Amino acid sequence: MSKTIQEINDKIKQGRAVVCTAEEIIQVVKEKGLKQAAATVDVVTTGTFAPMCSSGAYFNVGHATPRIKLGGGKVTLNEVPAYAGFAAVDILMGATAIADDDPRNKVFPGKFAYGGGHVIEDLVAGKDVRLTAATYGTDCYPRKTLDTWIRLEDMNEAVLFNMRNAYQNYNVAVNLSDRVIYTYMGVLQPRMRNANYCTAGQLSPLLNDPYYRTLGVGTRIFLGGGQGFVVSHGTQHNPGVRRSELGLPQVPSGTLAVTGNLKTMSPKWLRGASFTGYGVTLAVGLGLPIPILNEEILAFTAVTDDDIAAPVVDYGEAYPNVKPEILAEVTVAQLKSGEITVNRKKVITAGLSSYARGREIALILKAWIEAGTFLLSEPVAPLPAFTSGYSFKPLKERPWEGLRELV
Repeated sequence: MSKTIQEINDKIKQGRAVVCTAEEIIQVVKEKGLKQAAATVDVVTTGTFAPMCSSGAYFNVGHATPRIKLGGGKVTLNEVPAYAGFAAVDILMGATAIADDDPRNKVFPGKFAYGGGHVIEDLVAGKDVRLTAATYGTDCYPRKTLDTWIRLEDMNEAVLFNMRNAYQNYNVAVNLSDRVIYTYMGVLQPRMRNANYCTAGQLSPLLNDPYYRTLGVGTRIFLGGGQGFVVSHGTQHNPGVRRSELGLPQVPSGTLAVTGNLKTMSPKWLRGASFTGYGVTLAVGLGLPIPILNEEILAFTAVTDDDIAAPVVDYGEAYPNVKPEILAEVTVAQLKSGEITVNRKKVITAGLSSYARGREIALILKAWIEAGTFLLSEPVAPLPAFTSGYSFKPLKERPWEGLRELV
């Protein structure tokens, strides 16, 4: 049995496509078996909603009167610095950017109450944002300063561009040290009194297509409440890791670079977030439709939380010092139970990814497809699936090591 994306799209247009979420397909396969289910089901939808730091947005804010050249100057949105080194009125806001006068961790742990992720959320929510600029004048761009209010609808273009989203598996963070530590995985209590994890498990996009058989450059996705696209493999994409018999990576692996029109998105699915003692980020809603082209692809989508194993890593010593030490492997089902056992010690768990929101995204994407408002797209190029696109090299291995310090 085999299908093509075009054949599935024809069924979507005719209102005949059979769509299941990644949660629903598990029971369908149990009841019908792989062969019958693959012949019946056309698309499986996935979803995740979690903090994704390597996110941002770029804007063309339009020209002032007289014209101003933001490139080469200093630009802020709600006092948060934006990067302006592109052209006259193109700027980029990163999710983790924070204001120059933010105290950061001077009074530890810092609160990081507002930053780039919150600016993006405010814009998507339709709020006015204060734009300031100080730059140099030219004959064609004579204006040197700007202080105004702007909102999303005023901009020529507003584009979400995230260079690393939807991590395929990730660490479970614990802390073996004797003090509380503050990390991008949340607050970790000393002597392994808690464990934090971040995965949608059986709903997670890349865990339902572990070898990226159905997606690539140009794949249409749910992004931030609107429709977006995969534009590349993401940064730190590392598919060449050890995998289970089901093909599931057992350590952090693949990632996606994605983009979409920010003006079509919702603050429900793009939320600024503050991590005490660490910084600011953006929680992103992302959903991937998986066309069921054959039985093998369907088998991958029937993955359960019991099948997915994640590594437990010490963020007190091993992680910050780049030590490849794994304390244990636990399943997502165990993590979701609220308690795991590591080194014969019971540890309470908490998830940074919202499973309920991931389920909602998968259901929304399912409804779009069934209504014929979301068609699948044929990838124009595959993602790297077997050779690693990412290799971490400590600073001591880099060519500038040993150069004398400039004074």
